[in-house]
Amino acid sequence: MIPPLRRARQSLPRANSRGSLLIVAMLLSAVIAISLGSYIALSRSSLKLANRSFYSNASMNTAETGVEEALWSFNQATGGAALATAWASPWNTSDGVTAHRTFTDFTLGSGVTAAVRVYVDNYNPTGSVQPKVVAQSTITMPTESLTLSKTIEVTLRRRSKFAMGLVAKNQITFRGNVASVDSWNSLYDDSGALRATPVAYGAGVAHDHGSVGSTSVAVGSVAINNADIWGFASVGGNSSSGISVGSNGTVAAFGSPAGTVDTSRVATDFTANFDSTTMPAGGTVLASVGSSLGTVGATNTYTFAGQISSSLTIHGNVTLLLTAAAGSLAVKMSGGDLLTLDPGATLTIYTAADLQFTGNGISNPNNQASTLQIWGTSTSTTPQSIDIGGGATVNALIYAPDGNVTIRGTPDVTGSVVADNIDVTGSAKFHYDESLANWGGNNPFGVVKWRELVSAGDRAAYSSVLNSW
Repeated sequence: MIPPLRRARQSLPRANSRGSLLIVAMLLSAVIAISLGSYIALSRSSLKLANRSFYSNASMNTAETGVEEALWSFNQATGGAALATAWASPWNTSDGVTAHRTFTDFTLGSGVTAAVRVYVDNYNPTGSVQPKVVAQSTITMPTESLTLSKTIEVTLRRRSKFAMGLVAKNQITFRGNVASVDSWNSLYDDSGALRATPVAYGAGVAHDHGSVGSTSVAVGSVAINNADIWGFASVGGNSSSGISVGSNGTVAAFGSPAGTVDTSRVATDFTANFDSTTMPAGGTVLASVGSSLGTVGATNTYTFAGQISSSLTIHGNVTLLLTAAAGSLAVKMSGGDLLTLDPGATLTIYTAADLQFTGNGISNPNNQASTLQIWGTSTSTTPQSIDIGGGATVNALIYAPDGNVTIRGTPDVTGSVVADNIDVTGSAKFHYDESLANWGGNNPFGVVKWRELVSAGDRAAYSSVLNSW
């Protein structure tokens, strides 16, 4: 028999074991508690970061809303509204040059609010002046005692129907091995200074900024084939497969070897507006058209319902409204026929009918394409046809959003062409006048440059004006 004392001593190890298990359980519980606490803290931090990221994006959207409000005011003014109406209070235009305003009616939920300050450096620009809009948004998050801010600077420019050389709604096709596209600027020299008088295209002023584009998303919508595009090519699809280039074709800078396609000069997702044009009313009705129209030094508008089928010389400033029906020929010049503008003369043609300037073609000695304008007004299901050929230099603006324009033979064509389809055949050469990017009077404004002011230095340039009201 074991003495009692020994039995007590033998039971002590069991008590120690239970104590050890308790300590281990407590340690495990502490580890689990710490892990859960860390997980909850991490989840909360992740939620805060996600929340801040969400409202950071909202801050950018708010800033862009401020820019859109300013752009709306600009285009109200260009659309004919009085400045006092387009830039009405609470816009502040007290200094007669700049405009500013704060928008505060943004509620983003959960107590989060937003405001945006908008500053315009020139609310009534003239000519080719490009105004800037600066918008600074602030998101206030009261639950986190936090604010988020974004500042953007946007440069605007009047949009022109002739912002590129050749623009098609559907397809541009080059046929031939020596056709080419390049550019020059008739009004401004390479330093950006206004020329004393407009200059004609020539090798000494040529630039590799020619431009062709189609808004179509179809494969081959810009069929360059073996032509040389000394400049840029754009398509409406999200892939450059819309541009087809042959083994001897080029989309590149001057001096590049045949077959070069510079991807930095190829753009996708190209868009353009193809607004319809309406035939103006009025004008002196002509029973027939002889060998000349207009008077030197005078401005005249004529309406003619028949067909012009022989050589014609334009004197003075003439607007010609050709009212022949869509699908018929309003002008049929062939053989030795020639349309001639006097030096200093201008001609503007409106018609829904077809035009044929083959034979000797068109002779426009003036250095600006705007002196000869052809406006296609057809909305017929039968496409309008405008055919230009001959060997003379054709200096013109052609806008026929529902028409097919063909440039054939050996002419040098300078200016800009906008059409449904454009076909360039033979050895024709096209030279885009870069000054047309700002042409058109009170055209609406659009964005040409956008940037976020990320650095403190960039923001400092506008801090004083943004904080002055």
